[in-house]
Amino acid sequence: MSQFFQKEGVCFCPLGGRLPAGAVPAARPFDPLVCLVDRDPARSRGIFAIHDIAELDEPEGPRVLLPAGQGAGEAAALVRNAGACVLNTAFARCFDVLRAYWSPHPKGLRVNLVGLGDVGGTVLTGLVLLGEHITEIGIYDFYEPLCRRYELELNQVLSAVDGRTPPRVVIRDPQDLFDCDVVLFTAAKGVPPVGSGVQDVRMAQYEANRALLAPYARQARAAGFAGLFCQISDPVDHLSRAFFLESSKNAAGELDFAGLLPEQIQGYGLGVMEARARYYARKRGADFTRGAVFGPHGQDLVVANDWGEGYDEALSSALTEDTVTANLAVRELGFKPYIAPGLSSAAVSVVRTLTGRWHDGAVPVGGAYLGCQSRMTMLGPEILRRPLHPALYARVQAAHRKLEDFGYGS
Repeated sequence: MSQFFQKEGVCFCPLGGRLPAGAVPAARPFDPLVCLVDRDPARSRGIFAIHDIAELDEPEGPRVLLPAGQGAGEAAALVRNAGACVLNTAFARCFDVLRAYWSPHPKGLRVNLVGLGDVGGTVLTGLVLLGEHITEIGIYDFYEPLCRRYELELNQVLSAVDGRTPPRVVIRDPQDLFDCDVVLFTAAKGVPPVGSGVQDVRMAQYEANRALLAPYARQARAAGFAGLFCQISDPVDHLSRAFFLESSKNAAGELDFAGLLPEQIQGYGLGVMEARARYYARKRGADFTRGAVFGPHGQDLVVANDWGEGYDEALSSALTEDTVTANLAVRELGFKPYIAPGLSSAAVSVVRTLTGRWHDGAVPVGGAYLGCQSRMTMLGPEILRRPLHPALYARVQAAHRKLEDFGYGS
């Protein structure tokens, strides 16, 4: 790094990326530092936090889950001490999203939720009870009586046990769904009925839910949405990628990457997989203190009893099978398994996201959305890095390749 510029109290370092209009030279680097790159928007991240200069040159892929090397140079000490943001200026709206990360919300966050079925109703109830920093939840469903019901009932919930006032629930007009900070999408089509015999229920939903989702991606683009879109209906990993690609198309259907940045979309399905893995580890008498889950919310899930030296291949494989088939156990009882997903994957994980805590979710890694732990920071999303056991890392790589190879449609 040798050239630095400043604008509105932010230091910019162009590393192949374009500067924001009006930036002027700076004598030396300072905090906050934004490194500007220009990389293939179809496979590269748009905005992310780093803590070492060495992370700048990493290939896009599962390698970002492992500890980085140690870089050197003029800005290395600054990055190690204060961190930095990497911004990919190949995305047309990158600076709008950067400003949104640093915009304060003194009155709290406004959240809109689309879809009030079993999962949506559970998510909404959880957010009313747990929703730190959320002042208002707008709700929308095709079936208007459901909206009226939840507006009535959830505005009659007493304050939380800590005295916090619950978020106000309001009915939102469909044209205003992206006039907010966060959108939660739980609407779904084609859920196989209980007793249908479908083994991978999530993937059976992909085509129907992709068609349902596409108009909302175009609406988000048209609205210049700079907030966070939370994909909750299944299959979350694949639909997150589909939403990103659809928002990146112009009116002619051509990819121009002038819509949402990939980090503006997260898939929320991994939280319940961690909870289920912990449940089955207890039943097996196994220690899950250093346990971890990665990959998609479905058949290619990766569960590890321990992410490091204590990794046990046989135990991890057994826990993976337990976790992947847990929803079928509920279906065999004659019920749809939506309570644990609605609370663990969505309500709890979304609250953790919005409060900057580590959480489970599917985030952009290369040409796919990969389930892992990450957190939101002022410098962009940060993926949790750990020295994963080589056998575990190989499983994660295999799951990621399948996600990248999936046919996401035109």
